[in-house]
Amino acid sequence: MYKKLARYFPIFVLPILAAFLIAFAVPMIMGVYLSFCKFTTVSDAQFVGIQNYLNAFGDSFKHSLWYTALFSAASVLTVNIAAFFLALLLTKGLRGTNLFRTVFFMPNLIGGIVLGYIWQIIINGILRYQGVDVTYSETYGFFGMLLLTNWHLIGYMMIIYVAGLQNIPGELKEAAAIDGASRTTELRHITLPLVMPSITVCTFLTLTNTFKLFDQNLALTAGAPDKRSALLALDIYNTFYGGIGSEGIGQAKAVIFTVILGAIALLQLYTTKRRENEA
Repeated sequence: MYKKLARYFPIFVLPILAAFLIAFAVPMIMGVYLSFCKFTTVSDAQFVGIQNYLNAFGDSFKHSLWYTALFSAASVLTVNIAAFFLALLLTKGLRGTNLFRTVFFMPNLIGGIVLGYIWQIIINGILRYQGVDVTYSETYGFFGMLLLTNWHLIGYMMIIYVAGLQNIPGELKEAAAIDGASRTTELRHITLPLVMPSITVCTFLTLTNTFKLFDQNLALTAGAPDKRSALLALDIYNTFYGGIGSEGIGQAKAVIFTVILGAIALLQLYTTKRRENEA
């Protein structure tokens, strides 16, 4: 039976391999090559060496890098802490739990551009009493995007945490209660160690989603004022379409961004997996 299935293995693999090559591998290789070129279209690319990379590390890129790192760190902490404790509350068997889960998850179904404009209206409606708007300073933009991201992602992460909490054996909690363990002790020594797989997944999803945030940033502030609230993805977009001759620099920034994002994601997975194994 196995030998018969093995005969058809290339047939099943070929469509997946073709899709991988067309949609990912070939564009990625071309993108890396173009990052070393000056071009306006792919057909007129001229190799310029590492000049694009030298030009990429300008003030806007450095500012966007630390701005994005700070925003991602704040988002990972606030989203996951809020989602975890919300999941704890919604696994207590309270009435209307399923309704609340649905309501909290619904923001995740709204598209990024629409979400950005919705929160722009809400935030500007509140700030107008102070005579400013969300683009008044990079600090306003930072907290506006942080609020938007929390509202968007908490419900999704909550569902993952709920699944993790429901997999904790009830016998452990009963044994802890019999031994007189407090809620804090139970949370620290039983709940958190056993829900570590969910923490790994949620941290990874939150980190990658916030680090590459683009459409919400574009809709909410568009980088204003003076591109000071532009995250890395938006800075790359602004550079690439900033004028003739800047495409190669934008492509170099995109390659650097991909390497940074991959390194951070791998480091995060290694760290949380290690904690998960220790737990």
